[in-house]
Amino acid sequence: MLIQILILVCGLALTVLGADWLVDGASSVAKKLGVSDFVIGLTIVGFGTSCPELVVSLTGAIQGNADISVGNVVGSNIMNTLLILGLTALLYPITITESNKKKDIPVNLVVIFLFIMMGMNYTFFHIGASDGIMRWEAAVMLLVFIAYIYSSFKSDSGAEDVPEKQFSTAAAIGLCLLGLGSLVIGGRLFVQSATSIARLIGVSNKFIAITVLAGGTSLPELVTCIVAAAKHKEQIALGNIIGSNIFNILLILGISALVTPLSLASMDFVDMLVLLLSGVLLWVCTYTGDRSKMDRWEGFILLAVYAAYMVRLFSKL
Repeated sequence: MLIQILILVCGLALTVLGADWLVDGASSVAKKLGVSDFVIGLTIVGFGTSCPELVVSLTGAIQGNADISVGNVVGSNIMNTLLILGLTALLYPITITESNKKKDIPVNLVVIFLFIMMGMNYTFFHIGASDGIMRWEAAVMLLVFIAYIYSSFKSDSGAEDVPEKQFSTAAAIGLCLLGLGSLVIGGRLFVQSATSIARLIGVSNKFIAITVLAGGTSLPELVTCIVAAAKHKEQIALGNIIGSNIFNILLILGISALVTPLSLASMDFVDMLVLLLSGVLLWVCTYTGDRSKMDRWEGFILLAVYAAYMVRLFSKL
């Protein structure tokens, strides 16, 4: 038990250090490339912190287990918006730009709606009728993903002129890679040790899956967002969450559904409703209170909705 606790602490420490290096490196890369922190958060940071979800969902698809592929993404996206963004906003109010309000946050909501419609087969002409995401729908998702990323770079306002630590290009890229590697390794150590500790104290496998494993794949996003916000890089934090959500649905499920069509049979009405609600609440936050920020009270509401969802999940164990 003592060894597992030490591994748990080391995994968490490595994750925090990795997030610190990633934020510094990514922000420096943004300045070198002349792009905004949000776009770097959306792409480099968003994709990097989504690597655990990519591995889990793709592995599930290859093994023909759609429940793992879809459940992992749905659970991670709900956690990203309601828990991680909510907690980050509660600690550090998050700046929201006009571009975030008019394009990025609405796109996040549209992508969720697209996923639900495809999964439930409410396509206009019922082409390839099924109860899940077919390969042609996966191709559409990947095309939408490419179009959004291209549009984000095309319309980017450029790097913010903010004094900060300067790194050479090689050092900045090295920090990004070191940070991503530390996040992945630290996250794996954390999940493995936490799972071992849970089993030693007699917790059920389903409880472990819902809490430790789901939380473990989202741990990189959680730590990265809090570190970024603490460094006054709120746009990296917001870009990380929106980027991770869009990567998860369009890229990860898109690739997974190309491997094997994905059924949403394991997802019930409440799961889909909470996923959609997470996108709606994020969109609503851009039109309430201080419209240039996500305030602490808005973060509290996101956390309260997540807590209610968790209570519902645990009541069904």
